[in-house]
Amino acid sequence: MSTRGQFNTKNPTIKRILKEASELVSNPSLDFHAEPLEDNLFEWHFTLCGPPSPSPYAGGIYHGRIILPSTYPLRPPSFRFVTASGRFEVNREICLSISGHHEETWQPAWGIRTALVAIRSFMDTDAKGQVGGLECSEPARKKMASDSASFKCGTCRKTNKEIMAERAEAAKEMGSKGKEGVVPEELRLAYRDELNKGKENAKNDPDQKAESSQQSKAQESQALKPDSQPSAQNGTASSSSPNPVVVVQPSRTTPIVTRQATVQHDAGIPSWIDKAIYGLAALLIYMVLRKIF
Repeated sequence: MSTRGQFNTKNPTIKRILKEASELVSNPSLDFHAEPLEDNLFEWHFTLCGPPSPSPYAGGIYHGRIILPSTYPLRPPSFRFVTASGRFEVNREICLSISGHHEETWQPAWGIRTALVAIRSFMDTDAKGQVGGLECSEPARKKMASDSASFKCGTCRKTNKEIMAERAEAAKEMGSKGKEGVVPEELRLAYRDELNKGKENAKNDPDQKAESSQQSKAQESQALKPDSQPSAQNGTASSSSPNPVVVVQPSRTTPIVTRQATVQHDAGIPSWIDKAIYGLAALLIYMVLRKIF
């Protein structure tokens, strides 16, 4: 990599590329390897092991190219395979949520390692007409996987098997088992099938199901709070509440109760007292009028 001195290392893009290249060397992965060309930091070659069994790509080792834009990492890289896999077309730019076809989903925090981990995980998904995608039979993919290790890149001048063997040896010398990458959740959600699969797994997972049930109950309880008290206008309780507040409605018995209360309230004063009062009042009026006239 002696020719890299010709690049301006103060440029943010160059600094980022050199940092990623150094990180991939110092923290090798047993699943993939990638590095830029000696004379062009914006073109990388990668070697990728297929997903583990029972994937039809198990045992396969695939080679490809990465082209970085001049504004990397603000814009995503482009990827193409040069080894036949039965999943991606050879020498054609592939369309994924981490490639140049979908700049809107790319995040500058991601890098070459993240992209390769994502591509490896996406190999088992269906192409469904995506650009650069292929639909092949499982036996054909297994045959391509068995033949892929012997593929030799004219630029790298090594076979896929030799490249990954060197990575395994480097990891062993460093006393490392190889750094494993994790696919960001945003990339997983880019595929509707994986999203639906995640929902199905959540339904089958007791812990997630219990948590979901608790959240659902909490939301339901929160939604029922405004209806759990009687309305000031109509004096009724919501029927949707699990324990509605019972408010007595006016009925045929209510007026009777009122009248009974009135009778009980007046029962302490004899009726003849009222008549006597009326009589005295009439007598006083009569006597006043008599004196006047």
